[in-house]
Amino acid sequence: MTPMLPALAGGLIAAGILGIVLGLRPTAEPRREKRIARGHRVALTSRIRMLLLIGVGLGILGWVITGWVLALVIAPVAVIGLPALLGAPPAATQINRLEAMEEWTRSLSGVLTVGIGLEQALVATLRSTPAPISPEVSRLVARLRARWDTETALRAFADELDDATGDLIAANLILGARRRGAGLASVLEGLAESVAADVRARRQVEADRAKPRSTARWVTLISASVLVVLALSGQYVEPYATAIGQVILVVLLSAYVGTLIWMRRMATGKPLPRFLEARADAVATP
Repeated sequence: MTPMLPALAGGLIAAGILGIVLGLRPTAEPRREKRIARGHRVALTSRIRMLLLIGVGLGILGWVITGWVLALVIAPVAVIGLPALLGAPPAATQINRLEAMEEWTRSLSGVLTVGIGLEQALVATLRSTPAPISPEVSRLVARLRARWDTETALRAFADELDDATGDLIAANLILGARRRGAGLASVLEGLAESVAADVRARRQVEADRAKPRSTARWVTLISASVLVVLALSGQYVEPYATAIGQVILVVLLSAYVGTLIWMRRMATGKPLPRFLEARADAVATP
């Protein structure tokens, strides 16, 4: 058996691992994906393409120096997959959005205390809206100015936030729009306090999760550095240049990557299910 066939088989296994890594990367929900600007998608594609070119270049260099055919696949997989596995999960973005909802809800509660209507209060909060939810609030205000029904506009707003906390805020606003009674400001103030406590708890949990991720980064960096040094100098890794050695190397690297994937899935929490949906008769966003 020539060394090329086992190396090719190992390369296919590594390519499959790369596909798993890319498939497990957090992506936007379908509703949000429609709202991503085309330029952002192009930028993301360009970044992956650049990393792929760097990985292929390193793989060719490693093949020329070490004679490992498997380096043509290991390098692109490492360059693209390791940042995705060892990088911070999207929890920070979710926490920032929750904090923005809390600030906006508190601001809306303060505006309602002066005695103006709900629609006018929503419009008045536009200028002070935090950046993470500014697009959603802007579209909500645009719908109200276009004389949408308040409840329909709030349901569309909750659908764009696409978050259980956003549903809770929108549901309270919908009840306030239906009843038009006093007390909505105090309800929103209490809700803001509850969201703030949730944000503090999530930040503490994320800080605890960051410690094992940092350890995994250093262990991976040290292991990869040692592997590169041994591959370029010394006779310790010469057995891996054989056909069986290439297969064993793929198995060991696959087990390590599988451990990283397992660790990342354990550290990624599941979002709470939503309970508020947009009405079917809602028209397109203005």
